[in-house]
Amino acid sequence: MPYRICKTIEIQSGHMLFKSQDNCKYPHGHSRQVDLILESDELDQNDMVCDFSVLKITLKGFLDSFDHAMCINTSDPMYKTFKKIYGDRVIGFSETDPTTEVIAKTIFDKVHDSIIRYATGKSQPYPLAKGVRLVRVRVWETSTCWAEYEEQIE
Repeated sequence: MPYRICKTIEIQSGHMLFKSQDNCKYPHGHSRQVDLILESDELDQNDMVCDFSVLKITLKGFLDSFDHAMCINTSDPMYKTFKKIYGDRVIGFSETDPTTEVIAKTIFDKVHDSIIRYATGKSQPYPLAKGVRLVRVRVWETSTCWAEYEEQIE
């Protein structure tokens, strides 16, 4: 069985669900908790899956972009208005509602790519064990509701 670690990050973000038939179609926000689960069959030279600082370094700008941002389907008639007024605090999801499931996959893809870039970079400040992989991203929308995304390794 591999070693696993979890890094939890908290962000405040909003979304509008254009396809929703209820109140979720209106702008609303959440105090989101994002759980990043990584694993490795081996530990690094410091006896860790990876130093949590690796995640802090690789994700700083990306997760900051989600904090206090509004996620909106680009098909929503209000998208262009929000984007014009709030600029980079509006994150467009191309013809897709930014549900918590979609946000979980978006974060998974970005974290996955960031870990690969870090691992292949030169002169990194913290070691990264060979074979460290992102297993799952779980995004809590409320204290009782979450969605997660993981890729199946074949």
